[in-house]
Amino acid sequence: MYLLGPVVQPYAWGSRYAIAEMQGRPVPSPGPEAELWMGAHPSAPSVLERGGHQTTLDAVVAGDPIGELGAECVERFGPRLPFLLKVLAADKALSIQVHPDRAQAEAGFRSENRRGIAPGDPARHYVDDWPKPEILCALTPFEALAGFRAPAEAAEIVGGLGLSVLRPLIATLRAGEEPAVLTEALRQVVTWPDDDRVAVLDEVVAACTRLVAEGGRYAPAYDAAVRIAADHPGDAGVLASLLFRHVVLEPGEALFMPAGGLHAYIKGIGVELLANSDNVLRAGLTGKHMDVPELLRIVDPTVVVPVVHPEPVHEHVAMYRSPAPEFRLHRMTPAGEPVAVPAAGPRIVLCVEGETVLADATGAELKLRRGESAFLSAGDDSVTAAGRATLFVAAVG
Repeated sequence: MYLLGPVVQPYAWGSRYAIAEMQGRPVPSPGPEAELWMGAHPSAPSVLERGGHQTTLDAVVAGDPIGELGAECVERFGPRLPFLLKVLAADKALSIQVHPDRAQAEAGFRSENRRGIAPGDPARHYVDDWPKPEILCALTPFEALAGFRAPAEAAEIVGGLGLSVLRPLIATLRAGEEPAVLTEALRQVVTWPDDDRVAVLDEVVAACTRLVAEGGRYAPAYDAAVRIAADHPGDAGVLASLLFRHVVLEPGEALFMPAGGLHAYIKGIGVELLANSDNVLRAGLTGKHMDVPELLRIVDPTVVVPVVHPEPVHEHVAMYRSPAPEFRLHRMTPAGEPVAVPAAGPRIVLCVEGETVLADATGAELKLRRGESAFLSAGDDSVTAAGRATLFVAAVG
């Protein structure tokens, strides 16, 4: 068992309070802190102490893949920790995005290598050859956009704005129920001509503001568009947001993002578990590079981005089921007496409330306070967690 030193990612949409407060540091932090990474991704591996020396988790795994990951994990995924655990703290809306499946990631990675796009180039989308399914469990109410609406519903919500300039978009949405209708509607929005885009979006925001005051079925989605516009003025993603399902997770609920499923996080704090990849294609609400043709090729409007509820394993352990082979997320709530840490193979344990003491079969112990995390290797058998705490456990699926 190793105590991990996670990496803070200072993306502009992050909170200056959430991660710092969780780690017991002064708030507000000097700048935005968007994500806390715990894992072995080569771009930001966690730090740990081993044999009196500081090293990184990716180096530890590379030095003994079988010992750290186990033979079964290596056989399935190669000599690489297959998942990455994060705390995500969104204070502003972040990009509308989609992630590739494994075949698309491998092909995209090869293609960008052949074209000589450097690993650090902002124009690079495929920074590795892995897929990036994700599951996010809310720690606070968590607002998100999750997959496309049905074409008829999207036409209704856009039509409710009452703007004549949007009639061609509404006509596209009413042209049929086939998935291609949604892809074409998204293309029209994100490629809106620059000469009148800002003026049109001003009209959209004004209409949304009026409709929020009137109330009704779609008032929460209109309200989200107004707030997104405040975060990203003049961005076509404001209008695009109305094409997607608007959801607010309650604490303990989760959202699963399969390959091809468009999504965007608007506001909230959550624990995110994903395949060990950083491949992202963006369609708006970002200052980063966007490749609209590639995103439209990858996106799958038929993909559902479902809300996932915890399934009790026993009194103190629940599981968030997903089809992703790279990971499985568990939540533990030990109430004093030792509770077995679920799953086997490599695991990362994160404490988000209280404190716990991890103990293995040899009697070795490791204390975790709020905001701290530990890596358990495949050789760490029969680990228990004692104390009063809320823990998340990342394991192989």
